[in-house]
Order: sequence, then C-alpha cells, then structure tokens
Amino acid sequence: MDFHCHLDLYPDAREVYCEAARRNAFTWLVTTSPKAFAATSRVLEPLPSVLITPGLHPEIAHERAAELELLLEQIAGVKAVGEVGLDGSPRFKAHYDVQRKIFGAVIARSAELGGRTLSIHSRRAVRDILAEFERHPNFGTAVMHWFSGSKAELKAAAEHGCWFSIGPAMFESVNGRALAAVMPRDRVVPESDGPFAKIAGKPVMPWSTCRTAAGLAPLWGISPEEAAAALARNGQALRCLMDRS
Repeated sequence: MDFHCHLDLYPDAREVYCEAARRNAFTWLVTTSPKAFAATSRVLEPLPSVLITPGLHPEIAHERAAELELLLEQIAGVKAVGEVGLDGSPRFKAHYDVQRKIFGAVIARSAELGGRTLSIHSRRAVRDILAEFERHPNFGTAVMHWFSGSKAELKAAAEHGCWFSIGPAMFESVNGRALAAVMPRDRVVPESDGPFAKIAGKPVMPWSTCRTAAGLAPLWGISPEEAAAALARNGQALRCLMDRS
C-alpha cells in the first residue's frame, strides 16, 4: 500500500500507474492542484485499487490561488483530499497568508460536507494546522504526510487523532528516525512520496512498503515481518475510515 504518491509525475507515468495497480492493494495518488486532478483523472484509466484526489500543494498555493473555488467544488465529489496543507519554511513563508486562506477553506469545506480524509503537508506549520482542526472539529481524518515537526508537535498531532504516513526516505535523517520511533503504532501507514522522495538519487517507487517496514522494525524493536503486518492492519483501518467519509 502507498498512502501518498504523486503517480502522475513519474517519468513514464502510465507505466508506473499500471505497475502500482498491479503490485499494491491500494495506492493514494495525491495531486498538486485542482487542474492537475482534473487532467490526471481524465488521462489515467480509473482503477479500483488507485484513489486519485484533488489537492492544492502549499508550495504552489500563491501560483494557483485562483483554483480554490474549483478545489472546493471537487471536494464535494470525493472521499479524500490531498495534497493540501501549510509550509512555513523560509522559501515559502512570504506566501503563508495565501496558504492559510486556502487551507482554512479546505478544512471548513470538509467539515461542511461531513468530513473527509486529508493528506497533509505540515512543514514548519504544525501548530497552525492543528488550530484549523480545532476551529472545525468535524473536518474528518488527518494523515500527516512525512511529518517533520518536533516531538512535542508530534504528540499534539497524535492527541488530535492524526495519522502519519511515512516512507523509506524518512529514515535517511536522524530526526526522521527519532520521530518514526515515537509515532502511535496503530496510526502509521506507508507512503512513498515518489517521485519527489529519493534514495541514492533514485525516486522511491509506490511499491516500497517492505522498505518502510524494514526501516521501522529496529525503531519499534520488532521484526520486519511484524512491522509489515502492523502497516497492513493500519492501512486497512484507515481505508475503512476513508470509505465512511
């Protein structure tokens, strides 16, 4: 399974898409803009094991702000949303107000529609994201993608009921391993974040769950097989939540 992947942005995207559908029981294809969602949904053949969702990535929020109304329309017809969120890093801080307007509207719309499952980008913005959850407690379920905040922020996110999607690239950093070690073990699911996430210069592929399990195993003090089983159980539980959205 893969709960956060940009399948449409790989070189040879159609081939990777079909291979992911063949190998994975479930792949969540997150898009970066409403127009990208429309195009991807039109170009890629619908497959039962691949979920394609609309999003508006915070890194391009200032460039695609005019697409917000389209995104809010699209959310009504789907059970999940992503990639959305906030990015408070120096490179994107100048556009933070635009990001907050968009993210706030997405959370409010999700709550208005009875809840959605969201794949959320939260780099240097965890507190503001949790504040939006508090303003709209019926927004649904948050899956924090490649979480990189502090341990205190991780604890706060877990207390808000957040899930966490992690992939092999997360284990490349000391901080990533430290965070993965203390995540709630019943709310961690696998992701690739390919093709953006890379190991040794090569994109992580959507069928990388075994590598994620191998990275988690020593951190959790269990075998890779036990870690893989935990990820599978968690993935099934999250999919059930998504189906109820």
